[in-house]
Amino acid sequence: MQYSVDGHSDGTVTAPQPGFLASVFRDLGVEGPGGPDLPDGFDRFDGFDGRAEGSGAEGPTTAPAGRPADAPDDTPSGAGTAAGAGAGAGAGADTGAGTDEAVAAHGRAAALTHHRTLTVQAEHERLADLLRRAALPVSAMDFESQLRHYEPRPYPAGGAEPAGSDAEPRWEDYAPAEPPAADPDGSPARRLLDSGYQRELAQARLAHQRALREWRTRQAEGGSPAGDESRRAHEQAEQARARAVREYNDSLEECRRAYRLAEPAAVESLLERALAAAETATQDLPAPCRAVFRPLTRTAVLDLDLPALDLVPSLSGYRLGAGGEILPVPRPPADRATDYLRLVARLALRALQAADAVDTDEILAGVVLNGWLREGGGGEPLCLLSVDADRDALARTRLMPPAAPSAEPDGEGVYADAEQDEALVRLRQLGAAVTPDPYARAAVEPAAVAGPAVPSAPDLSANEFAQLVRELLTRGGLTQWSVRLRGPAGLVATGEGPAGSALPGRWVVWASRGAEPVGEEEIRTLAEAVREESAERGLRLTTGRFTDEALDLTGEDGHQHIHLVDGDGVSELARTHLGLPLATVH
Repeated sequence: MQYSVDGHSDGTVTAPQPGFLASVFRDLGVEGPGGPDLPDGFDRFDGFDGRAEGSGAEGPTTAPAGRPADAPDDTPSGAGTAAGAGAGAGAGADTGAGTDEAVAAHGRAAALTHHRTLTVQAEHERLADLLRRAALPVSAMDFESQLRHYEPRPYPAGGAEPAGSDAEPRWEDYAPAEPPAADPDGSPARRLLDSGYQRELAQARLAHQRALREWRTRQAEGGSPAGDESRRAHEQAEQARARAVREYNDSLEECRRAYRLAEPAAVESLLERALAAAETATQDLPAPCRAVFRPLTRTAVLDLDLPALDLVPSLSGYRLGAGGEILPVPRPPADRATDYLRLVARLALRALQAADAVDTDEILAGVVLNGWLREGGGGEPLCLLSVDADRDALARTRLMPPAAPSAEPDGEGVYADAEQDEALVRLRQLGAAVTPDPYARAAVEPAAVAGPAVPSAPDLSANEFAQLVRELLTRGGLTQWSVRLRGPAGLVATGEGPAGSALPGRWVVWASRGAEPVGEEEIRTLAEAVREESAERGLRLTTGRFTDEALDLTGEDGHQHIHLVDGDGVSELARTHLGLPLATVH
């Protein structure tokens, strides 16, 4: 009786298909059968021929059907068994080859799925690292930090010493002491003939001659043209270094004087230096920011280029389908949009902090920052974020998150909800307009556009316009300024001027900008506001014009305390009090 490979008697032997073990061990990452990683005994299958029990010469034979067992067999010896073995082996080979191919294909698909998932995880880790580094505080790049200091470098120690730097060796310093006299009454000449003393004297003379020769060599080298030229070159280089540091500091001081005078070029240069220095933490994420300073309103308009939308991973990973296909696992669109806005918010806050920290002389009255998405193809850029903040708002708002993204509460990680993200909360405290969905290309209206240094009224932001009106009326004599309402189109405020000024008494000011003419109804509304505020006069200011009915109404009794200033008047006030024009709207 034959025994199976597992040692149990079942009358048959089921052999593994050719190549099956090799494919299994290859998928497991070890060597094939008979290799050093296999247990002893696996090499016995190397020559297995796939024959069933009884096919060998030593086992009992079974007669073909329809013929007695003892009938003579006229089939050639081994032909029947060979044919049967060949048929069985062929069928087994076909089945084994198909199984091999299926297992190998499944293994390749699983490995590729794992590799692609690791790639996606690396993208998530890079985003988390960018979020962390973008939240790092920036160093102030004010004028004091940019000053250079000159420290002279001494002449190299190996260089030639100048002539006369050391004294000539004297024999007195080398001469040995005379030997003591053995006989006090003896002649001094006899003491000098002492052999030990003579040896010391000869050695001292040699040492003195050697020192004298070295001293003379140094003197010759110190006075050589090569030594003089080397020292002269060193001194010239040090003078050039000192002169370069002095000239740089002088130019920096000149820029500082121009900055304090609010010259646009000086202010813009300082701002862009600070913005460039703020990018050092994320040099692998280009986000350039340009600055334009408008001296009319003392406002800086910053244009920040936002990173590409595909920076945020769109997939969570990959999985293997039931049929062996590799299927991507997409992330929810809201999560991806939140991650992008988190990064954008940190970049915007970093730029605002850099501009605020560098303005140590308080030249800026406010900052407008617009975040632009510039995609390839020559299309128009999209404004996805806009901030209009005055100096007071920047001073009372903590511009950088208190902790790194990795320190956020468990369960949120670096992908917290947009409403709870610290950077986005800070931006909303500044009244920022943020796109609800950057991947839908939903743009927002920029608070102001970085155009000419002297813009027209519609180009001003809400803070700029309020600052301009306050500056004009304050210089005209209206103090104790208090804003009651403010919006994109204008403001309502109260002020009080001392007696004898151009604007004495208590006033209610309604200022607006736009092309639509101001009509009679708005004049009546202002008159009611004057009565409610117990004021004495009202001022209706517009960058446009008034209708004829509004002009006629202010001439009637009951409305003569209402004063009107149109666009031409605003431009004249700006030229008179600020020394700068303002383009009007007609």
